[in-house]
Amino acid sequence: MNTLDYLVVFLVILGIAGYGVWRTRNLRNLDSYMKGAGNTPWFLIGLSVMATQASATTFISIPGQGFESGMKFVQNYFGAPFALIIISAFFLPIFTRLNIYSVYEFLGRRFDFKTRLLGVGLFLLQRGIGAGITIYAPAIVLSTVMGWPLHATIIASGLVVTVYTVIGGSDAVTHTQKFQIGVIFAGMATAFVILLRHMPEDISLGEALTVAGGFNRLQTVDFNTNLNERYTFWSGLLGGLFLALSYFGTDQSQVGRYTAGHSLRESRLGLMFNAVCKIPMQFFILLLGVLIFVFYQFERPPVFFNQVAWAREVEKDKGQSLRAYEEQYREVQGQKQVFIERWLEAQRRGDNAAAVEARGQALTAHATSETIRTKAKAALKEINPKIETKDSDYVFITFILNYLPHGVIGLLIAAFFAATMQSKAGELNALGAATTMDLYRPLHGDRAPEIHYLRASKWFTAGWGVLAICIAIFANLAAENLIEAGNILGSVFYGVPLALFLVGVFLRWIHGTAVFLSAVITQVLIIVFYFNLSISYLWYNLIGCLICVGLAFLLEAVLRTLGRGPRPAAA
Repeated sequence: MNTLDYLVVFLVILGIAGYGVWRTRNLRNLDSYMKGAGNTPWFLIGLSVMATQASATTFISIPGQGFESGMKFVQNYFGAPFALIIISAFFLPIFTRLNIYSVYEFLGRRFDFKTRLLGVGLFLLQRGIGAGITIYAPAIVLSTVMGWPLHATIIASGLVVTVYTVIGGSDAVTHTQKFQIGVIFAGMATAFVILLRHMPEDISLGEALTVAGGFNRLQTVDFNTNLNERYTFWSGLLGGLFLALSYFGTDQSQVGRYTAGHSLRESRLGLMFNAVCKIPMQFFILLLGVLIFVFYQFERPPVFFNQVAWAREVEKDKGQSLRAYEEQYREVQGQKQVFIERWLEAQRRGDNAAAVEARGQALTAHATSETIRTKAKAALKEINPKIETKDSDYVFITFILNYLPHGVIGLLIAAFFAATMQSKAGELNALGAATTMDLYRPLHGDRAPEIHYLRASKWFTAGWGVLAICIAIFANLAAENLIEAGNILGSVFYGVPLALFLVGVFLRWIHGTAVFLSAVITQVLIIVFYFNLSISYLWYNLIGCLICVGLAFLLEAVLRTLGRGPRPAAA
């Protein structure tokens, strides 16, 4: 990065944060701070919902997913449109009618205070850790590649968003997110156009897609019924449905965004905007990663995309094994490029037999190159056992720094920081609101004036911001792609809250004690299952929800038989 890039980054980040502070400078009302001014139009609701969900990990990690395994990851979102329709039809009217600050107030009104505490407790645990990951995930990539101090990167990005969220509350989140999402889309679209221009002149977009398909990067739908397969049509449709129902329907960071509309119609339109746009957005980002894969078939990709870590370990490698792998990889990549060119030339001539033969040779060369990459990563582990060898999160940022012009590099780095800010702002606003309204206010006795709770909410929001920064500083993610790490965390903790809300909305005869006990038992079981089963993490949403609902049904029957089942409170 040069001076122009840094100038773009600072102007974008400070400009958006400054606007958020200025836009909400006169805010003095608890309702406005928690829920917004109540006049948010549907398109801003839609953008805010999308922005809160789409963190920097989305735009850093998903291209790496596309590069590494193709388009299959998009199946993860197949259930989302159906979930948003269900929420619009059944959940949203109840939330709107109750005029609640926090979605967990519904659990208290429908069941009892202990069930409300359980719901908000699971949210605070999961979303509090998630807020730390939101900061840490892009910071570890950016600091490594850019040479920035990790802790300084975490603190700087965390403090900026904490300040304007504390000052402006819900309205600051909504009004800054529209600019943040605009910067992100502009940056990604620019990267897409420049990527196509960097393809070899004699390679058309159609031929680029032919190469991607030939390497099995365009397979979007997999009807495999194996539960161990991470991304399939069924895990995405069913597991993804329950994950999206949980996230969009029971997570305050999302519910707080779409209940800010001035009418039920506006809120529904905002959700439907996401139902229509969610899959195409993820498809486009994955396609960007797939095209980067194609691009590197005609260039010389690094054997390991975390080039900073690679260079550091090469210096320590006295036996020169890493350099040897680098040379082997470069040689095989050159052979593969020749085979790909023969393959495309044969297709242009209409010689199918020659095309099939050349494609087979290219695939064999690719398998050899992947074997070399695997051995190189194993050698890295031997030199430094603490090094993270999963490098897909570094694919996109490596392409940006090596091939994009200055100014555009700054725009993309600003886009990553904007994505971190927009997602973390929504999370912090929700964490502050839930802590104030579901824990502090009930336990305080609801005796203080409104201004007291407004100040308390700001302090709690600031506290969660500091805690998220601390979690990010001490974080040490497992060997997962960053976007997967966040989804896994949600899958383990989302099934139970969804069950609480489904029982509350649809099974009116089940009361609080039964659903509370079933939720506690189920959450323990899901954690045990996660550490002992090898099924796709998407199934844990479905499994957790079904177990919890089933147990609540049985426990309610037992309690009624014993004569201990009071009638549920009306919501």
